[in-house]
Amino acid sequence: MRAVKIFKYFFFLIFLLVTNKGLHAQIVDADTTAVVVKNINTEKIHSPSKAAKYSTILPGLGQAYNKKYWKIPLVYIGFGTIGYFTNWNNNQYKFMKTCYIHLNDSDETTTDYLKLKGTDRFNFNNESDVKYVNSIIIKRQAVFKRSRDLLIISMFAFYALNIIDASVDAHLFNFDIGDDLTMDWQPSMYNINKEPAYCINFSLKF
Repeated sequence: MRAVKIFKYFFFLIFLLVTNKGLHAQIVDADTTAVVVKNINTEKIHSPSKAAKYSTILPGLGQAYNKKYWKIPLVYIGFGTIGYFTNWNNNQYKFMKTCYIHLNDSDETTTDYLKLKGTDRFNFNNESDVKYVNSIIIKRQAVFKRSRDLLIISMFAFYALNIIDASVDAHLFNFDIGDDLTMDWQPSMYNINKEPAYCINFSLKF
């Protein structure tokens, strides 16, 4: 009888230990789950719409929001370059327009066309020479006008690109590019219509 009581106490003690361990594991799991949920709920969401809005208001501001600070100088270098050549082509267009007017008016004091390179070879009292220089001026005027207009269009395109870049970077802001992202490849062989086919298998691990 005494041996039976000892065994009963022994199994009862084991039962308590196992039950206490399981209860402790449930408490730990519950606490861990609560912490994870809390972290997910309190995590700041990076908004692509905000990045696009910021770059719309001020080019480069969306890149700053995405913490891509190195892109901000590139944005303004791009705008500055396009703006410089737009202004240069516009000035050349205006100059050619003035030369055409001066060449064809009757005022002898308006001689801006003489500033054109190579005009010293022509006799402007000769009608054929005047027509030839006129044709050159008209062609150059058209070229500078077209270049100016294309640069203005490219300015708007670059502005749109600045907004798109900010939005795409915001979408990829939380994208995992850690060491767990790996690619593996290995040669393999398959039977197709009872004929061996050799190929390479690629696997991408996230």
